[in-house]
Amino acid sequence: MEPFYFRSYDRVVGVAHNEKELEKEIMRIGATDPACVNWHLEQGHIVAWLRYIGNNTLAEMLKGVKDYREALARIRDYYTIQQRRGGRRRK
Repeated sequence: MEPFYFRSYDRVVGVAHNEKELEKEIMRIGATDPACVNWHLEQGHIVAWLRYIGNNTLAEMLKGVKDYREALARIRDYYTIQQRRGGRRRK
C-alpha cells in the first residue's frame, strides 16, 4: 500500500504508513505548518487515503473536517472507540 504524503507546495514534509503515523504527522506538521494539514483535509486527501487503506470508519469520522485540531480530536475519539470494542477495526 502507498503511504500518505504530506506535501507543502513542491516538497514532501511528512509521510504516514498507517493511522498511528498519520496522527503523529498531523500533530507534528500542524504545529509548524497548519495550512499544509488543513489543505489536505479540505481537499479530502486524507479521507481518500484512509478509504484506500481500508479504514472507512475513520474516513467517515474525518469527512468534512477542515482543521487539523479537529482531525486530531476525532482520531483520538476513534482510538477510544476501538479500545472499547476490544481493538477491532470496523470497515
